[in-house]
Amino acid sequence: MSVTSSLPNTESRLVTFRNAFISGALLLAPLIVTVWAFAQIIALVGGTVRPLFFDRLPATLRDLPFLWDVVSTISVVLIVTALGYVSRYVFGKFFVSIGERFMLSIPGVSAVYNTVKQIVDTFGTQNKNLFNQVVLVEFPRPGIWAIGFLTNKTQGEAQAKTAEEVWTVFVPTTPNPTSGFLMLFPTRDITPLEMSVGEGMKMIISGGAVVPPWPAVKAADLAK
Repeated sequence: MSVTSSLPNTESRLVTFRNAFISGALLLAPLIVTVWAFAQIIALVGGTVRPLFFDRLPATLRDLPFLWDVVSTISVVLIVTALGYVSRYVFGKFFVSIGERFMLSIPGVSAVYNTVKQIVDTFGTQNKNLFNQVVLVEFPRPGIWAIGFLTNKTQGEAQAKTAEEVWTVFVPTTPNPTSGFLMLFPTRDITPLEMSVGEGMKMIISGGAVVPPWPAVKAADLAK
């Protein structure tokens, strides 16, 4: 066999090896990142709490510091969870309100705290029914389409003073959906979408990088 004829076979094997390596790396990457993230969390939380009691342990139990980091991390998670339960009661809410006033009184910190609190309050479980449906509207001008959320179909005084039926649509900004525009659109100008509110929110926060599959996957199809 000539040297020239063997070169394509060698290149083909190298390409196959490279593709197989990339496929394996992509397969292992999520697992490696997840393990690394948990290890960092355990090292950060557990490594911070462990010194508080590590010196009081018997010498025979100090040979496994990583184990005590895990125990410390689990303890912190349980304590935070317990505080979450306590916060539902009167005293918990009282102390939380004091903490909020303290945070809001600090210049600079108050702006960050207020922004995070607005995001949590807007998309928390208490307001999970705030948005009824994802819709498509022409905004900010005809021919330009925007994703919005239908919030209300009853307008009261605003409805009584318009010539046709209008619905309230919240058109959020991206990637921060806590700000946006409250618009009253005629029903004929609102196009309902089949994607869920969660899918619409992911699309907005990602700047359109995450697009729900179409046609939409039905629950009945998933059960098959």
